[in-house]
Amino acid sequence: MTKLRVGLLFGGRSGEHEVSINSAIAIATALDAQDNAMKYDVLPVYIQKDGIWQAGDIARQVLDSGKPLTSETNDKKQLWQFPPQVAEVDVWFPILHGPNGEDGTVQGLLTLMQVPFVGSGVLGSAAGMDKIAMKMAFAQAGLPQVKYMAISRSQIWSNPCVFPKLCDEIEKTLDYPCFVKPANLGSSVGIAKARSRTELETALDNAASYDRRIIVEAGVVAREVECAVLGNDNPKASVVGEITYNSDFYDYETKYTDGRAELHIPAQIPTAIASQIQEMSLKAFTAVDAAGLARVDFFYLEKTGEVFLNEINTLPGFTAFSMYPQLWAASGVPFPELCDRLIQFALERHQ
Repeated sequence: MTKLRVGLLFGGRSGEHEVSINSAIAIATALDAQDNAMKYDVLPVYIQKDGIWQAGDIARQVLDSGKPLTSETNDKKQLWQFPPQVAEVDVWFPILHGPNGEDGTVQGLLTLMQVPFVGSGVLGSAAGMDKIAMKMAFAQAGLPQVKYMAISRSQIWSNPCVFPKLCDEIEKTLDYPCFVKPANLGSSVGIAKARSRTELETALDNAASYDRRIIVEAGVVAREVECAVLGNDNPKASVVGEITYNSDFYDYETKYTDGRAELHIPAQIPTAIASQIQEMSLKAFTAVDAAGLARVDFFYLEKTGEVFLNEINTLPGFTAFSMYPQLWAASGVPFPELCDRLIQFALERHQ
């Protein structure tokens, strides 16, 4: 049997560069496992922080060390030069988190290459990355969400007379506490919790430095639960998991510091609630036209029994300890098999 050459695309230009490297290491290990090793040859392709693509020894060095390259180049002409090994790829496994990775940009490039790739296409990736577009799609699908407001950078920075009125409107519509988020960043980057006018003003100014589109959400006292989705046109939902932590909210430091957060799989919630979350996960997956994989996050208000959809992540963290693969492991799909299934779904969708 002829092996498929899998282009493992990792690194990237976002702030989640190091997370991408860790995900790639886990996937490469899984594809080198006994059954997968008979089917696939892995070709690591590394995108430096400056956007230059590397394959061969350099990409393997980053994968083996787990550390990004420190040297970069100012030669912009190299941005248009792809390693010759790229032409040998039969199927791509992009594991690029954040902007310029899971927002539809790379997916558009891979589509133009006319080679199958794991995960959502341009539409699903872009809608899943932009929190405002995502919430509009969810609302159209009739999925319950917390109250929110979509705001532009110009409302915050362009006119000093408008800003106080904007804060008045946020206070009236959402009250405190509320969460201010850049629309197009992952891993909780740029997110802040506001409990007062002063904190709100600071949070809005900070979020506007990251993105021209900002979203403000009402805060709720809730348990944070997640469900993983796998498949294409007939996706399946995993068991439901829960995240607990001691910090004020699930910020970047809590998310990526060992011991700051705990995953509980399966979540200790009523069976009916778990079933509702699984059903909503599949609806959310379809609403943004996702494919292959996604992790869907929810707020469960235990006192009232309400469930609110928070967001979908079409390219979630993929280390062996990340929530997405752990949810599937608890659902009977071990990590190496999960990687194999994702590649097969990529081939199926391409055909």
